[in-house]
Amino acid sequence: MKYGVTIRNMGPESMPDVMLECARAAENAGIDSIWITDHLAIPPDDSEGSGGRYVDPLITLAWLANGTSRIQLGTGVLILPYRDALVTAKQVASLQELSGERLLLGVGIGWMDAEFRAVGVDRHRRGRISDDALKLLNQCFGSDVSERYGQKFIFRPRPKKPPVYVGGSAPHALRRAAQYGDGWLPMGLKVEEVEHSIQSYEQLTARFGRARGSINVMGGLPLNNRSQVREQIEAYDGAGIDSYICNIRYKTIDDYHRQLDSLASAIK
Repeated sequence: MKYGVTIRNMGPESMPDVMLECARAAENAGIDSIWITDHLAIPPDDSEGSGGRYVDPLITLAWLANGTSRIQLGTGVLILPYRDALVTAKQVASLQELSGERLLLGVGIGWMDAEFRAVGVDRHRRGRISDDALKLLNQCFGSDVSERYGQKFIFRPRPKKPPVYVGGSAPHALRRAAQYGDGWLPMGLKVEEVEHSIQSYEQLTARFGRARGSINVMGGLPLNNRSQVREQIEAYDGAGIDSYICNIRYKTIDDYHRQLDSLASAIK
């Protein structure tokens, strides 16, 4: 099983020197991947914890790629309906190439009403918009020449497509992951919930004639208790997940180092 950790690209912890230090610390600790989140337009009455400050995920990862060398770079998750699908595909391809093909593209359909209003998108259409974006993404990475709205165009650069992990809950996210993605990225699921959902996911991938993708669970761990951490990750490993992404909460770089050291010692 592989291991990832989150880095805060929001609030005061999203200052450049803090994010870079956390990314390098994770890489030096032998962690496989770092993950950041996505919000585009936080309303003033829902800004606690971030102050409404969110640094764009793709730009942040491009910058962190330049400051690291090995660690993979994940979006957990990029909200597809907020952005034009072709522009997103171009940015994803550019980041994948410039980072040395280290991108792990977690995607989602979003949930916050205020953000959908701010970007002028009907929240009730977010599922269909996301499916169309995933179709276009797969099309663009499948050929140098693609087509949209009846117009053919050249899609370059076209590096190896990053794995696309669809976030969200069953059943809709499972269907979307099986049909268009390369894996599923659930958040906060207990081991028994993961085991049940994996069975459903494998049935769906078989129905769509596709191979089983990667199961990547994002959640919290009791990092102040090494034995409990080991017990939980061994349970997830036994359930058949491919990677566990630990959500680290911190205010300072020292906080991050302490929790990262605790995780690293537990997974050795």
